[in-house]
Amino acid sequence: MFRRNQVNFAAMLCLGALSATPALAQQQLDRIEITGSSIRRIASEGALPVQVITAAQIRGSGATSVADVIQRLPSMQGFAIADTAIGSNSGGIATASIHDIGAAYTLVLLNGRRVAPTGSGSSINLNSIPMSAIERIEVLTDGASALYGSDAIAGVVNFVLKRNHQGGNITLQADVPLEGGGESANASITYGFGDLEKNRFNVVATYRHDEQKPMKSGDREFAKSAYLPFEYNGRKYTYDRTSTSADPANATVTFKRLGTETTTLPAYAFNPYYKTHSNQCAPNNFYSLSNAATATSVSEMCAFDFVSTIDVYPESKRDSVYVSGQFKASNALTLFTDIAYSRLDLIARIAPNPVPVSIPVSSSLFTTYVQPYLSANQIAHVNTVTANYRATDFGTRDSQTITDSKHLVFGGDAEVGNWVVGGAVTWSQNAINEKYVGGYFKDKEFRDIVRNVSVDPFVPSGNQSAAAQTLIANSIFNGTIRTASTTLKGVDVRASGDLFKLPAGTVGVGVGGDFRNYRYKQTPSAAALAGEIYNYAPATAYDLERDNAGVFAEVLVPVFKNFELTGALRYDTIAAIKDAVNKKEVGQKMSASTYKVSARYQVSNTVLLRGSYGTGFKAPSMLEIAQPLVPNGVTAASYDCPFPGTDACKPTKTQYSQLSGGNDQMKPEKSKQGTLGIRFEPTADFGIGADYWNVKMTDAVSSVSANLAFADPQKYKDLFTLYKTPAETQEYYAFKSVSMNIGKANYSGIDWDTVARFQTGIGRLTAGLAGTYMIEASYTRPGSDSDFTDNMGKYGENAAVTFRNIIRATLKLETGAFTNQLTVKLRSGYKDISTTARDMATNRNVLVSVDVPRYGTLDWQGTYNYNKALELRVGINNLLNEAPPFSLRDSSGHQVGYDPRYADPKMRTLYMTGSYTF
Repeated sequence: MFRRNQVNFAAMLCLGALSATPALAQQQLDRIEITGSSIRRIASEGALPVQVITAAQIRGSGATSVADVIQRLPSMQGFAIADTAIGSNSGGIATASIHDIGAAYTLVLLNGRRVAPTGSGSSINLNSIPMSAIERIEVLTDGASALYGSDAIAGVVNFVLKRNHQGGNITLQADVPLEGGGESANASITYGFGDLEKNRFNVVATYRHDEQKPMKSGDREFAKSAYLPFEYNGRKYTYDRTSTSADPANATVTFKRLGTETTTLPAYAFNPYYKTHSNQCAPNNFYSLSNAATATSVSEMCAFDFVSTIDVYPESKRDSVYVSGQFKASNALTLFTDIAYSRLDLIARIAPNPVPVSIPVSSSLFTTYVQPYLSANQIAHVNTVTANYRATDFGTRDSQTITDSKHLVFGGDAEVGNWVVGGAVTWSQNAINEKYVGGYFKDKEFRDIVRNVSVDPFVPSGNQSAAAQTLIANSIFNGTIRTASTTLKGVDVRASGDLFKLPAGTVGVGVGGDFRNYRYKQTPSAAALAGEIYNYAPATAYDLERDNAGVFAEVLVPVFKNFELTGALRYDTIAAIKDAVNKKEVGQKMSASTYKVSARYQVSNTVLLRGSYGTGFKAPSMLEIAQPLVPNGVTAASYDCPFPGTDACKPTKTQYSQLSGGNDQMKPEKSKQGTLGIRFEPTADFGIGADYWNVKMTDAVSSVSANLAFADPQKYKDLFTLYKTPAETQEYYAFKSVSMNIGKANYSGIDWDTVARFQTGIGRLTAGLAGTYMIEASYTRPGSDSDFTDNMGKYGENAAVTFRNIIRATLKLETGAFTNQLTVKLRSGYKDISTTARDMATNRNVLVSVDVPRYGTLDWQGTYNYNKALELRVGINNLLNEAPPFSLRDSSGHQVGYDPRYADPKMRTLYMTGSYTF
């Protein structure tokens, strides 16, 4: 039943709705500040849906990182994962995203205060959170921008770290995927001394070290190739994602007009090795299914299976330290400080460098490998010759990203009458150092190799001479390519207390204000600026800065017995961006007022009704406004020329350069969001509830995807430009990924859960079932405010999937010193991307969209408490060894054959944990 001194069932839901822990129960009568409100109160009084995950529940989940914990919640969709560092230049960032609305709209807090984001926006890297320091996690699945500021439209994730903790703990854990590869281990030590009430001080310190081994594509059958035969609806197909930058190289020849000629010979692309080996491609290559003969080009190329060389899960090391200090200066004043530091060192390995090598007509390479396969007429018209070369002899491209996260808070809380007044100063920074540590070339050395024909691109890898191998080793660039940092400096002041009494209770109020300065700085390395890296366009230098300020007020009114209303009002102002590099201001000052009204009605001791309605306001990130058009790699997929027959076409279907840029005309995003929920708890051992939520956004920020633009290039012709990489001899078309306000976006769904506890003859059994049912996840196409599309249960135009159902079930049996728990995680199926595959019966390329089946895993964990000090855990994640479902997606990393965002490639994994408390 619901009582004032009992933790609200809504605040107990966590990983299957397990019961509250004793550590939390001891605080039940204290008035504390719960995420979603600035008014301190007993936890059970809130009107908003808050999920609480305790430290004990984190240990029981078997998770190895903060991201694992958060991203397993059914309400989380659309987040970034570390796996996509393989080919996406993400550096291994992992984020939280509530209800698929996006990481940029999900506010992440540390002890109720902001931390420095990654990049120029508001997305927080969960890897910066010290896992061993977590006391509990509070997840508010309703917008709270009226209290916290503009980027809390989807909700809030607040990591509450240990304070006033006494004693120590040592924990060791090892994880071993039984299919091979991807092993990991971590160790942590925590110690706290002093009692704030007895000794007037407390200090808590914790350190944790994590190591993650890489997983190779060959470690998993489903991930080992980019050339995939498959069967769908009774027909056999082959999906070809191989690359025409091959090992050994393809040759591409373009021709020129002579004299008064009015036509141009079609470009000719072929593989010399294929020609001289009875029409057989070299090992690890396939005859490309994109080969074709048209009026403008003829291709007979072999294509390299790049996936066979990559990691599918990155290697990393992480160290994190957290120190918290509290000092009770008087009975009414407590001072505190929080210091957090983490370093993530991640290495992502992708396929060897694909490089275009210009072949002079006068060279022996042309004479030996190209000229024999050209007609006399073609030889007379040769314009350019390029070797599309995969530099396998030089090794995989290895990028190392070192992310340093620092966070320092100093503040105090004071009791003044029946008011609590607090404030703090925050300095927080997220900094990265991106390095190339393998497979990338020094420009001069590599060009010398090519000019002197020291390395032959037309022979298979492993066949270079000893002298060539020495030159190769000396040509590898190893060093920093860029550094970047985001620094947050802020101050906040808050106060809450009682105003006066009404017949139904006391009117409470909370007020506060905050000021924050964000600075994003990116610096290309001296080597990059000097052109020391072959075919590398240096990162753009940025030094962007802007101020954010806001004030808010919140009031709680008990209207009548068991019914209360809460209202909050906030005003934010966000200054124009100061661009120190170009010495100018970019964009406009943005200001807005937002509000939130919520209500809670306890119909009886067993039934609770609640609801809320509010507005939100979010400014675009600094780069979304101020970024110039800069190189951003290549498109994830290969495309036909967007404008066939023009000079900027590439000869065959291939990847095109991609540029990214901001838009100084961007407008702020606005939102309206609401919830309506019911909780039913007839006994202390059974509860059920559901919360309907709805978010509507206008002027939503996004950009046109490459798939969409290449599918209709005439409609999006303004998103194409001409661009030449440093190694290319002419300009080709390039796709511009430019920020824009796309119009509207609508999201709605239901979060639901139930829990039941039974006392059996062998112990206490707890069963939990929780899930999120998505009703809508739609958005307008760029340039329209009424042409809606969506990715509900399908791979959408935004290259993502919204799952209709995500469900988590737990069954926990506590028998004396032993605890056993089973956990089922389930995602619904979806319709995959529509992409080109070869119909093997007709030998033609056709569009195919496979059905990706639902994906579920069963986990088991056993815990043995030897005594109060020693705890041992053994568990198996993915007990039934379910492989990720087959998918043909072509975004978010270089993995092929499955979507790493939605399924874990580790498969069946054994983990063992030992914890000793002293």
